[in-house]
Amino acid sequence: MSPVLVASDLDRTLIYSAAALALTMPDARAPRLLCVEVHEARPLSYMTETAAGLLTELGDAAVFVPTTTRTRKQYQRINLPGPAPKYAICANGGHILVDGVADQDWHARVQARLADECASLDEVRDHLAATADPLWVRKHRIAEDFFAYLVVERELLPEAWVKELGVWAEDRGWTVSLQGRKIYAVPKPLTKSAAMREVARRTGATLTLAAGDSLLDADLLLAADRGWRPGHGELAETEWVADTVTAIPERGVAAGERILRELLREIR
Repeated sequence: MSPVLVASDLDRTLIYSAAALALTMPDARAPRLLCVEVHEARPLSYMTETAAGLLTELGDAAVFVPTTTRTRKQYQRINLPGPAPKYAICANGGHILVDGVADQDWHARVQARLADECASLDEVRDHLAATADPLWVRKHRIAEDFFAYLVVERELLPEAWVKELGVWAEDRGWTVSLQGRKIYAVPKPLTKSAAMREVARRTGATLTLAAGDSLLDADLLLAADRGWRPGHGELAETEWVADTVTAIPERGVAAGERILRELLREIR
């Protein structure tokens, strides 16, 4: 039988920062947490211990492909439970890692497509530098020479500026996504879905399942045979729905646990 491929976003889908846990229950009833990421000697990301067990089961039952907008360096500091994934998708589809090593042929194909189909990264970076106010911007970042993002003070961020940036980017073949304290500007041809299809081709998977919470995950969810999104994030806030995508009500780290249960149920 052909394998099942599971392509899942990580941040705020399977793993959660302390600020994103959404532990709304009394302290005594809070779930036990497992730290899965340490950065600069500090714990950074978590999942419940139950979710860790479910992810281990998932890794044994399917081709699990972590699918993230993170750079390769950011991804590689995550220590997920279960079998080490043979494939991972980083930089929003810009890199396919095979046993931890970037596939250079895929990288070259993506770069060629971006050069043909959208405005340059330099143009977008210059626009962000010229229009983003230092009052609420903390960092300007370029990820893997594919896309740009800002780290902002969310409470000071003008909503009108984000909307104006979205319109400006749309006209140039880019998209804008606001996730927590980060604003991403990403080329439209740079997609998780294209990378997922390539991994499915290589593995021979005929059933694909996906999960994600943000605007940058919408194409991934639509490309899979079935998808799940949590009750938080950009997709939930905009009430985004699709026939093949299940919107679960859970928010925060509980949503990660529920998504893994749903994935395993579908596989079995």
